[in-house]
Amino acid sequence: MTDRRRLAVRLTADALRHVRAGHPWVYDGSIKSVSHEGEAGDLAVIFDDKRDFAAIGLWDPHSPIRIRILHNGKPTQVNAEFWRTKLELALAHRRPLLDDRDTTGIRLVNGENDQLPGLIVDQYADVVVIKLYSSAWATHLDAITAALRDLLHPTTILLRLARDTARHIATPLSDGHILHGPPAPELVWFKENGLIFGCSPATGQKTGTFLDQRDNRALVARHSKDASVLDVFCCSGGFTVHAAAAGAQLVHSIDLSSHAIDEVAANLDANRARLRGDLTAEATVGDAFEAMEALVRDRRRFDVVIIDPPSFAPRESAVAMALRAYQRLTALGLQLVNDGGLLFQASCSSRVAADEFYATVHLQADLAGVTLTEVERTGHTLDHRIGFVHGAYLKAILARVDR
Repeated sequence: MTDRRRLAVRLTADALRHVRAGHPWVYDGSIKSVSHEGEAGDLAVIFDDKRDFAAIGLWDPHSPIRIRILHNGKPTQVNAEFWRTKLELALAHRRPLLDDRDTTGIRLVNGENDQLPGLIVDQYADVVVIKLYSSAWATHLDAITAALRDLLHPTTILLRLARDTARHIATPLSDGHILHGPPAPELVWFKENGLIFGCSPATGQKTGTFLDQRDNRALVARHSKDASVLDVFCCSGGFTVHAAAAGAQLVHSIDLSSHAIDEVAANLDANRARLRGDLTAEATVGDAFEAMEALVRDRRRFDVVIIDPPSFAPRESAVAMALRAYQRLTALGLQLVNDGGLLFQASCSSRVAADEFYATVHLQADLAGVTLTEVERTGHTLDHRIGFVHGAYLKAILARVDR
């Protein structure tokens, strides 16, 4: 980076106001002028109309988010010490988890929310995974990797690339590239709330699996002793395993992916010593809506129904459709809950506001003629911190169902 000039950038008044307030993104349409044509990863210095420093970020010519803000306020140097300090602050926020021997699957850096926009770092035991959502980070990977090695001493650090990012990063960097150490095992085992789970960091979803529901899985587990439990959109079985380990007498997992269902079985087996001997474990491979409708037709009921779907609103125009999908899931879930049982329903769609989501669930309960008594509303775990207004995406409700 020492041989590349910094870009001098001026923004519209509205964009500058947002940047000074801490917003991490500058869109291409908000740029009034730029000093020269930049390359991905160049440092872009934002000045106000008085030529005073406002912020500095990473330039990404391949994305509508043209600048990802690293720092605002007073001028600073972006160097090895800068990256190390940013990572130290992120780790300090997660110290309670890092010191918890019963949890070794942790999000260490949560992108924009840790003032490192477009950069995700997850840890599974002694394997660290860096995932990039912007090609601007490729230039700085050596410095990030060096700091992580020094701070964490992992056995392996590997790289994952978001689909749109991979197109703009030159070889040898590619999805699954090893940045440090030997290749990770195909299956890496880690702990969550004292339970054992396997994931595939080099090929699995996101960086290997989903860590953001850790606290909610523990919450559901506290209500699962001797219960029959339905886990819809089960993925690798986080909720299923927690419920089973808490003493559930039956667990039924549903996912579109047969590979996910295989992972559920493997994770249940890894925790066999914690499960009751008479546990019944059922599974369905198929579309969640169709599978739930089939269970309704079969007059199945469960003490606890868990509905944790993927994001239904990838863009603002999809919000109305997402709310309809949540309402349909609530309708099906209510038909599958025993009287006096529990419904847990979550949304990871950042564009769907929490109030809209909760209102949708309650609306469907009213339409179905059932009473929902909320037990708890939940949000993000400690390691999935919220650092700016649009950083919150996860919201969930646990409620008792009475007919």
